[in-house]
Amino acid sequence: MYAATESENIKPSQKKPIFPVNSALRKYLTKYGREVKLPVSYQDLLHFRYTFPLKDKNGNTTAWEQASYDMREWEHLREGLVKIYAILKTEGDFSFISHLDVARIDFCSFGNSQPFRIRIVNKFNDNYDHYYIKRADASRIYGLELEDMLSPNRITFFTSAQTLIEEHIPGIPGDEFIKNYLADTKTNLVRFAKEFVKFNERCFICLLGDMRSYNFVVDITPDIEDVQYRIRAIDFDQQCYEGRKNMYLPQFFKENYPFVEAAIKNLNKESIEQYQAEERTNIVFRLAASRYQIKELLDIMSHDDISKPEKIEQLKLELANHFHQLAFLKAKTMGQIVKTQLKETLRKSLLLVPKKKAGA
Repeated sequence: MYAATESENIKPSQKKPIFPVNSALRKYLTKYGREVKLPVSYQDLLHFRYTFPLKDKNGNTTAWEQASYDMREWEHLREGLVKIYAILKTEGDFSFISHLDVARIDFCSFGNSQPFRIRIVNKFNDNYDHYYIKRADASRIYGLELEDMLSPNRITFFTSAQTLIEEHIPGIPGDEFIKNYLADTKTNLVRFAKEFVKFNERCFICLLGDMRSYNFVVDITPDIEDVQYRIRAIDFDQQCYEGRKNMYLPQFFKENYPFVEAAIKNLNKESIEQYQAEERTNIVFRLAASRYQIKELLDIMSHDDISKPEKIEQLKLELANHFHQLAFLKAKTMGQIVKTQLKETLRKSLLLVPKKKAGA
């Protein structure tokens, strides 16, 4: 899989539509505690008077802009946004919110979701945290749910009508890791390359697309005599939307070539295959642990409209050719393709798990 030394110049569609949350998905979200009543909606945050560019700590302009509101609007938003933070972090326990405040509301017009980033600050010690408010998009929600159940990472999010709340995922942005960490002599390239192989495999199995370096973060954890690395997706906008198979393999994005090069230089073919097998086995055990909920989600997803007909046709043909498996050709929706993809990529690993654990 890592034989190529040059990545392709592939890009996702410039404008992906926002897919509405249908009644079946809404019922699912309510059943599993994801749908809650919130005091502030995405639409409320659009009432800013103006924005101005936000710079990073080095003085460089970022993709974010700080939003400014009139005083009456600001007071209403402050109270509601602090309460949302309490809902996100402490299941709605408002007993401590008196010492919390909203330090800033940032807006990003770049990309499809056009999110708001809320900075919450502790007035006693100036410690701060972030969360995001976005438009509720069905395909993004499916991606968040699959990430929570099938990846090694748990993720907290809530929906409220047409609003989506996501926790902030800490870590070093992939593009920053390339600039400041990849060539550092302290970086264990073997361990990092192993994690990139696993991340690549995980994205392909779940059909999570557009994992260019700035759409994921690297988490570094000290370990016995060394460190461990974990790559976490932070953008789920491209969950099974595009038609090209390679859109779901991070190794093919030119932005990720330094990571691919590190894998090629530090891992042999046998090691790469071992790490891919390890990740598939881990996903199978996660699948077994939440098999009923995943089946429920995939059944809803299989009847949902979350892509364009031409993209569905392209992807099922490319996957059928890739796996030499005609089952993909029977799929009529992206959800059905994801179901078939899970079965096909995990087939061998499923055989190693007792049926009573593996489930349907």
